[in-house]
Amino acid sequence: MTALTLPKVCVIGAGAIGGFFGARLAQGWADVSVVARGATLEALQKNGWLLESAGQRQAAPVRAVADTVALGLQDVVIIAVKSYALASVAPMVKPLLGPQTIVIPALNGVPWWFTQGAEKLPVSGRLASADADGTIDMAIPSGAVLGAVVYPACSSPEPGMTRHNSGSKVVFGEPGTAAGAEPTARLQAWISLLQKAGFDAEASTDIRTEVWKKLLGNACFNPVSMITGSATDLMIDDPNIYRLFTVMMGETLAVGQALGIDPGIQVADRIALTRKLGNVKTSMLQDSEAGRGVEIDAILGAVSELGRKTGVATPALDTVFALAHMRARTFGLLKA
Repeated sequence: MTALTLPKVCVIGAGAIGGFFGARLAQGWADVSVVARGATLEALQKNGWLLESAGQRQAAPVRAVADTVALGLQDVVIIAVKSYALASVAPMVKPLLGPQTIVIPALNGVPWWFTQGAEKLPVSGRLASADADGTIDMAIPSGAVLGAVVYPACSSPEPGMTRHNSGSKVVFGEPGTAAGAEPTARLQAWISLLQKAGFDAEASTDIRTEVWKKLLGNACFNPVSMITGSATDLMIDDPNIYRLFTVMMGETLAVGQALGIDPGIQVADRIALTRKLGNVKTSMLQDSEAGRGVEIDAILGAVSELGRKTGVATPALDTVFALAHMRARTFGLLKA
């Protein structure tokens, strides 16, 4: 990325989060390409990428293709797909990679890179819940990855359109550097670009802690909402579910502690943050109601797996995972 030319950015995945990044960057901040299929590809080619945010609707021209082969080398590749779909799209990344290409997986849950090259973690190697057969690790060089944690709430009400509902904070960091290290030049350049484009972008010196901080809520609210069919306020206001959340978050914090990760927040305070948002349907509940696949393995299964690897008992997490996994299996929501 240089100041003389627009950086080339390819987005793989033209849903809500892919559109949040791609449509905004395409408004004069980057030369954006997007990989899509079917009705979404047709809509992008015909109308450009539509973004609704803060009461305004804008269309940005993008190059929309069904395959990455014709795009050439990119400066940045953003992968914005469901975690269960990553293994199938990972091979698309290879034609886009040059020596300096940055790959940004904008994913939910624990990503495959979490235990890769992490010298301070007491566990290493591949997570079965994130990359069962190593397909992702083989397709995407670990040195190209910038870790990402995406907080904004977005939706895609129609093909080729993203509706930005709330929030703008996005956090990025180098998985391959020790916690507390100074941001690298490429991380600083990426953050600078996003800030110019209007993102509330931050550089983290400990991206794994940022992942765990978001996971603390997602691992609890998402699967329980899918099982119960309830929004967050109804669950939190129920004394029995509140106690369940307290136990689940306590176990998640314990696993994090065993990994040397401290999100720096108390359980009651974390639950209170979500309660302030009011009647919110989690992404997993929305996906299940729409008959879409759910990310149960990456969001909750990975925490249980890391608990086993570190010797931390997680009976509440394991029970909720078993129930949520069976519900997803029964209703055809487990996707490969």
